[in-house]
Amino acid sequence: MYKGYKKMNAQFDSTQAVESTTTIHGLSANPQEILQRAHHYADENELDFTGSVPPVEAWCLVEQGHAVLVDVRTSEERKFVGYVPESIHVAWATGTSFNRNPRFLKELESKVGKDKTILLLCRSGKRSALAATAAFSVGFAQVYNVLEGFEGDLNELQQRNQSNGWRTHQLPWLQD
Repeated sequence: MYKGYKKMNAQFDSTQAVESTTTIHGLSANPQEILQRAHHYADENELDFTGSVPPVEAWCLVEQGHAVLVDVRTSEERKFVGYVPESIHVAWATGTSFNRNPRFLKELESKVGKDKTILLLCRSGKRSALAATAAFSVGFAQVYNVLEGFEGDLNELQQRNQSNGWRTHQLPWLQD
């Protein structure tokens, strides 16, 4: 369970929060309120990292410059399935066999830094949750999982990209 909730709120620079009347699915698009909902989600679900955000709210944070999006999928997934253009790539696993990347935490720190608000994205939200747990355990204080991932959950026909995920929300992405 996330134990540093009050500490995390203290670290968030509310002077940078944008006052916004914009809403996302009836919820405020204010960055501070998005992160507070993510913390609440972490508490409710006893997560071992800062929190989780839905794809649309994740994009809102990135677009407003309040977070860095890190794609933890393999290079192959990014190449053949697609990627978010503003994302930074740090693979949690490598190759088609998904071997755990032993350099993940060092690469994440090198490319992003521990002082940033980091949103981790994978195919369905499962690997990024594992990556968030690992990052939080070594001092990344503001690390979040993007719920649903890039492709979303499997449906009853064992297909992705049907019911949820980054792409089904019509958020920006490219394919090589």
